[in-house]
Parts: sequence; structure tokens; C-alpha cells
Amino acid sequence: MSAIQHIGVLTSGGDAPGMNAATRAVVRTGIARGLKVTGIRRGYAGLLARDFEELKAPSVSNIIQLGGTVLKTSRCAPFFEPGPRAEAAESLAACEIDALIAIGGDGTFKGLHLLATEHSVPVIGIPGTIDNDIYGTDFTLGFDTAVNTALESIDKIRDTAASHDRIFFIEVMGRTCGAIALQVGLAGGAEAILVPEVPTDIEQLCDIIEQGRERGKTSFIIVVAEGDDAGGAATVGEEVRTRTGFDYRVSILGHVQRGGSPTAADRGLGSRMGRAAVDAALSCKTDVMTGVVCGETSLVPLPDTWEKKKPVDLDLLEIARITAS
Repeated sequence: MSAIQHIGVLTSGGDAPGMNAATRAVVRTGIARGLKVTGIRRGYAGLLARDFEELKAPSVSNIIQLGGTVLKTSRCAPFFEPGPRAEAAESLAACEIDALIAIGGDGTFKGLHLLATEHSVPVIGIPGTIDNDIYGTDFTLGFDTAVNTALESIDKIRDTAASHDRIFFIEVMGRTCGAIALQVGLAGGAEAILVPEVPTDIEQLCDIIEQGRERGKTSFIIVVAEGDDAGGAATVGEEVRTRTGFDYRVSILGHVQRGGSPTAADRGLGSRMGRAAVDAALSCKTDVMTGVVCGETSLVPLPDTWEKKKPVDLDLLEIARITAS
């Protein structure tokens, strides 16, 4: 029999649609497996403050469709100091919590790994970030919803771009990873997509616009990841106007991409990963993240999630270029 009788669950870092689905799955799978489940509010900050609440099956009723996280979240810089981590381990022990499941991104996982290695706390991570930049899983919670949210906005912007014969530079989230920009740019029929993984060539971008005008195009959608090396959508737009004289508008979608009801894909992903996390804990697995690779649930060591680089499919740039011409 597993030594795990009581699990804690928290959400940490940036919120992502699908976190509630994962929390719900952790709670109900845990209860189905005969475990006690405690929710920890406000991430690692709540762990330090012992902001705990036992969760029963009804506690997670009607949350699968909600965006954000009902457990609340925070960014807790003190947790990256040894002292607070020791306090956290003491809090878990005092409440007789045998294993901790944390839903978040690489910052969350680094804290989780330190808690495991320094204090032998069994830990499991669930990847929740709209950026889809975590190694070891094809998709992270929130990515599909963020893409669809951004796509809905781009479809509406295209209407006004066409009405005014105008160029729109649309900035989406992605400081270090262009996954959202690539997917939404391709699906939205963007004439160009700028991502952090590829150096921005302003001359080439101007050529795309000028050649499009020569072929009769009157409006353009340029999708820019916030982390592109040219400085963001506003800077790129001004560079293009300086070189071509063409008027433009900028739309920065910002945090709207994090909110909203999760898609079916994110609800299903959260449910799968939540169950897998509980079963991993019961199987005495620790210091690992649950992922889904090629449709199959998998486990990956937590350090791999930030030490190894998850590639983006840059072939999508070529597909977008051909189909938008």
C-alpha cells in the first residue's frame, strides 16, 4: 500500500484556463482513491501562510468551465530562499500532507524541485501556462484557449482592417516562445508572423507588404510575439511606416489571452493530467511533471522541464507565408 494518504494541491504563477479542470480532477481522483485532499490557496504564498482548506467532491462542483483558478495564485519570491522552503515543508508535515501537487510553469517547478530535493517532500507538477513552452508535454494547460481567444480577436480586427485598407500589427503573448503567435498567425491568415526564435528582418517584412500591395492586397495582419527581437508591435509598425510610408494600427491583446472559459481541449487536458498526477504520487513517483506526448500520458523529471528546450514548429512560418501570399 502507498504511504500517501493525504495530498495537497495548489496553483502558482500566471493563471491559465484549464487549471480548474486539473484541480477538480486531482480532488475527485484523490477522493476516489481513498485520499484526503487539501487545497492550498494563493500558491506558495498560501503554503507559507498555511492557507489550507480540505476539499471534498462538492468543493469542486461547477468549476471545470471557469477560467482563472479558484484556488487563487501568486508569485512568491521568498519561496526561492532556503528558509521559507523549510517553513513550507514544516507546514506540510504539521498538516500531515504526504505529497504536494502544483499546477504552474517553470518557476513553479523550480520551487517544487527544491522542496523535493531539500526536504524529501514527494512532489508532482502539472504544466499550466498559456505559452506552451514547457519541455516534456506537447501541450500545456491554457495554450489552446489562449490561441482561440487571440484568434477571435484577430478575426474581428481583420474586418476593420479590410474596411479601412489598413495594416494592423497585433501583439500576442510570448516573451521567449512564439508558439501562440505561430498558431494564431497561421489560423488567422496573417501575412507575416514575428517570433523570438527567428531574427526579425524589417526589410523583408516591408517587401512582403509592398509586394502584397502590388498584387492588389489592401489590408494586412502582422502577428508579433511580445518577445520578438525588434521590440514589439509598436516598434515594428513605426519601422515599417518609416521605410514604406504606409499607415498602420497596433493592437496589443495582452492579458485577455489568459482569461475566459477553457476550451474542450484544455478541460480534457486538465482532467487527464490531474488524474495522472494523483496516480503518480500513489505510485511513489516524485520530482516529476505529468505531460501528454503523442496522445499518451507521460512523466518527465522536473529539471528537464526547464533545462531542456522545447522546440516550436517553425515550419508553420513557411506554411503561413505560402498560404497568405
